[in-house]
Amino acid sequence: MINMLVEEKPPLVLVVDDDEEVRTAICELMLSVGIEAACYGSTRELMDSQLLDRAGCLVLDVRMPGSSGLDLQQYLASAGIAKPIVFLTGHGDIPMTVQAMKAGAVDFLTKPVRDQTLLDAVTAGIERDIAERASASVVQQQVERFATLTPRESQVMREVAMGRLNKQIAYDLGISEITVKLHRSNVMKKMQVASVGELIRAWEKLPLELREIAAA
Repeated sequence: MINMLVEEKPPLVLVVDDDEEVRTAICELMLSVGIEAACYGSTRELMDSQLLDRAGCLVLDVRMPGSSGLDLQQYLASAGIAKPIVFLTGHGDIPMTVQAMKAGAVDFLTKPVRDQTLLDAVTAGIERDIAERASASVVQQQVERFATLTPRESQVMREVAMGRLNKQIAYDLGISEITVKLHRSNVMKKMQVASVGELIRAWEKLPLELREIAAA
C-alpha cells in the first residue's frame, strides 16, 4: 500500500519502452492495482509530455532507438530532476546495471519479470519520490522563513544553532545581551519554532550557501 501525501494529483508511473506490447502490458498492470500510468514509445515522447513534474516514478527500457534509458537518466540528473527510475530490459549486463544503480536507480530488472517484482520496485520508487518531495517542501519552507530575518537576526540564529550562549553572542557581535535576547525572540517567532532544538533542526535544513551568508 502506497502511503500518499495529500497532493493535487495522485502518483503517476511513466512507462517508456519501444515495444508497444510490453509498455501496454506494464500500463495495464499498473492500472489493475490502482496506480495511474502513461505509456511512451521513446524518451522524446516522454519529454514532450510535460508530465515529469508529477509525483511517481519512471519505468524505462534501457535499449531503445535514439536516446536510451541510461541517456535519459543522465539527462535528468544533470537537469536536477530527481525522478526515481526502475529499469526494465531484455538485454542488460553487469556494467550497465552497476552504472544505473550508482546513478540512483531504484532497481534494474530483466525481462521477463514477475508482476509482483515490478510492482514492488514501482511502489518503492513512488514512496521515494513522495518522501523526497516532502523533504524538499520542508526545506523550501525553512528558506522562505529564513528570508524574513534581518542580517543581524541571521547571525544570531547561526550563533544559537552553534550552541553559543547569549553572553558569548553579545561579545562576538558587539551588542548587549538584552539585544541578543530580543533578536533571538524574533528569530524564534519568524522561524516558527518553540525550542532551541527545533531552531537547530531548522538551521541544519537550510542550504549551505544560506548558512555561509549568515556566517559572513
